[in-house]
Amino acid sequence: MQRAEAAWSWVLRQVRWDSEGPWIPESVVLDGPRATEPPELRTGLHSGIGGLALVLAEIRLGRDWTGEEAELAAGIASQVRARTATETEVSYFDGLVSALTVLLALGEPGADAVVARLLELATGDGWATPWAGPPTYSDDARINDVTLGTAGVLLGAVWALRVGVPGSADLASCAAGVLLREAEETEHGPRWLFVPRRFRETPPTEMPGWSHGQAGITAALAVAGAVLDRHDLRDAARGGAERLVAIGEHADGTFVVPRYVPQLPSGDDPVSFGWCHGAAGTAQVFPALELAGVDDVAGRSPHAWGAAAWLAVRSSGLPERLEPGFWDNDGRCCGTAGVGDLALDRWQRYGDEEDLRFARILGDALVARACGDDEHRWWQFVEHRAEQPLLDPGVGWMQGAAGIAAYLFRLGRVLEEGPDASAVQRTDSWWAVRPA
Repeated sequence: MQRAEAAWSWVLRQVRWDSEGPWIPESVVLDGPRATEPPELRTGLHSGIGGLALVLAEIRLGRDWTGEEAELAAGIASQVRARTATETEVSYFDGLVSALTVLLALGEPGADAVVARLLELATGDGWATPWAGPPTYSDDARINDVTLGTAGVLLGAVWALRVGVPGSADLASCAAGVLLREAEETEHGPRWLFVPRRFRETPPTEMPGWSHGQAGITAALAVAGAVLDRHDLRDAARGGAERLVAIGEHADGTFVVPRYVPQLPSGDDPVSFGWCHGAAGTAQVFPALELAGVDDVAGRSPHAWGAAAWLAVRSSGLPERLEPGFWDNDGRCCGTAGVGDLALDRWQRYGDEEDLRFARILGDALVARACGDDEHRWWQFVEHRAEQPLLDPGVGWMQGAAGIAAYLFRLGRVLEEGPDASAVQRTDSWWAVRPA
């Protein structure tokens, strides 16, 4: 817990306030000038102040908030509510689904207004994406995925429905309908592209992992099928999972999906193992299918496929940096903390001691790689292709010290309390912790 508190203390040092409320920089230039202007995406949970709400939710499971933390929580919620009526971005990372996640994590009012705004912005083919356009996409492009697009709206709506937010059932039905209409049928089952083909100016490349493609969309449909009790959504999720299995690799009892289909000539590794594009994130599909009552995917149980994906993760060599470009990130999105949190989810759900052992290894790696002193800790990731490979330390949830601190808080608490330790209920993972 000491290292978690030190990391969180460093994050709190980066919080600034202006007339709109609190904000944090995306990263900090060590021994350089202090940032004086907030980032454009200041309220989002990816790298903005909204992500600190998820850390505060984790802290509250282990101790009471300090006065500073209570003030921060109130400031985050107030800022999010103030932007709801005019917000046009809908994403889980930085838009209205982010706002919904933040308010529900803090137990703050305003979720009903967010749901109403999402319904107001809905069209027959989804939600507009202000930043997506030429030359890659058309001006009216829509996104299917779970972090930036319609599947994220569906996950947010389902989570809101579970806690009784008015309008969330209508929102869930709207988002689910869009995804069902956007499915492309293939010989192995339905496929969802990141951006539907009709909105593209260039040939599509699939990213079938959690964040931007098939895995995240399949999981969203599965949990929606369970909560809404809709067989059509369950069937779509089963078919989506069967296509994942068909395009995946199955060496030595493992299961991974490629990062890209077809593989890009960029030199990136063909497979990954983290939350965003890799096997740890893909594995979240399988407890979602279990929740939906799906007992068979391509001749095996969802549990068996999830175990195969986790065998791939644990045998990949991470968190060691085996070669330049392999495991140079310790954050949630693409690195150590994200995999660790999912490993704890899996241990608390199934009780496999290998998952707990692995979670401890990942925690030890984070402690060893931390910079700073006993009072303040931060992490610097590596981009080996850059002229200056050592990156400035990130602050926020997905790519910074805040998200890492939350994992260390949770790991310490779980080690003290055991498999029945409470877990923060989040939009993107609530079904994976333990059987409902």
